Amino acid sequence: MDRYEVIIFWSDEDDAFVADVPELPGCHAHGATQEEALAQAKEAVRLWIDTAREFGDPVPEPKGRRLIFA
Repeated sequence: MDRYEVIIFWSDEDDAFVADVPELPGCHAHGATQEEALAQAKEAVRLWIDTAREFGDPVPEPKGRRLIFA
């Protein structure tokens, strides 16, 4: 789960940090701090994978990229 790329950036629109997981379509989270956004993203990844497995959808293999703060 920790091997998926996470991109964290500030969003004026959301007034929060947004954590995007590009390898998992639609998987993103937000938080008041970068750390909170990352923690929420880890939970979102777990839920994304659990849901995909529940419905028999494929789960992409992580490319093992790094954490990116923008």
